Amino acid sequence: MGREFRLSKVMHTVTLGEKMEQLRIGVIGAGGKAVDYAASWAKMPDLRFVAVADVSAQACARLAAVSGGSPRAYADYRQMLTECRKDLDMVYVSTPHVLHGEQALAVTEAGLDLFLEKPMVTTVAEAKALIAAQNRIGNLIVVAFNGGLSPLVRDTRARIEAGEFGALVSVSGSIWEGWKDAYNGGWKQDPAISGGGFMFDTGAHMMNTICQLLDADFDRVSAYMNNRGKPVDITCAVSARTKSGVLVTLNAAGEGPKGCFSHMTLFFQNALVRIDAWGGSREISYGNGVWTREEDEITDNPMRTFLAVRRGAIPNPSTIQNGLRFARLWDAIKLSASRDGESVRVDE
Repeated sequence: MGREFRLSKVMHTVTLGEKMEQLRIGVIGAGGKAVDYAASWAKMPDLRFVAVADVSAQACARLAAVSGGSPRAYADYRQMLTECRKDLDMVYVSTPHVLHGEQALAVTEAGLDLFLEKPMVTTVAEAKALIAAQNRIGNLIVVAFNGGLSPLVRDTRARIEAGEFGALVSVSGSIWEGWKDAYNGGWKQDPAISGGGFMFDTGAHMMNTICQLLDADFDRVSAYMNNRGKPVDITCAVSARTKSGVLVTLNAAGEGPKGCFSHMTLFFQNALVRIDAWGGSREISYGNGVWTREEDEITDNPMRTFLAVRRGAIPNPSTIQNGLRFARLWDAIKLSASRDGESVRVDE
């Protein structure tokens, strides 16, 4: 049976109303992603780059060149936090995965709001430590997952909560990328720095969006990994069950042609919902082969959503509590894979 698509382009903007305060931002980690974001954020009148920290002076200079200002450069992020504390409102952290826990804690202890690149941390212990610090300090922490901050994902979650689609039955998700060749020899394939392979890097988008949409803790997980000749996982297959009884299957393939794609299907009693891991597109069908497709621009959404959360315009959609749920799932996946797919309780 052919499928009929009804396409609509959805644009989500924040109504400013009054003139917004200019937030002073510091950056820890001036790699490619941070530079790309800085070039975009420099066009936003409510942001001003004050400082940047990176072990590479060249990386700091590259970010400064696109930031629209002259941020102070530091080789040590601790020195930046000490010397610039009173001149900063927030910090964006974009460093190799294993550094997130330590740096997020340092920013929190400094009393600054934090925009933390994905994945939030590498272990459950780090997630719990960050939650404890936030509870004590009271700063804002938003995890920079595109999916977590996507208006389409937020809208899907709201409609699930409202019961529009009926009860959730099961979930199937896949993500794939020519990741093995694209990052060959780089830090993302060094387990001492990355905290995992393809599933923990690109696959983190899929796992986090699933955790957010389900809003439920996982109970049991069975997982297999294949390193495909690399020191980290390149492919991963997961079969899991939430504590509410929803069955979930996830597949991550990090070897293949160039490009990066994903699709996740949520099967409800009354509808099917397809959405990509980054929240850039969504399809909904209530049966009869008719699908309504929506698309959204996701490039600028992360920071715009962060600013909206900081103003109190919307609740935080990408919390460290959801980051803890993600960390528990990831720890269980690693444990099961190390036991050749043995089913393990997430609480282990």
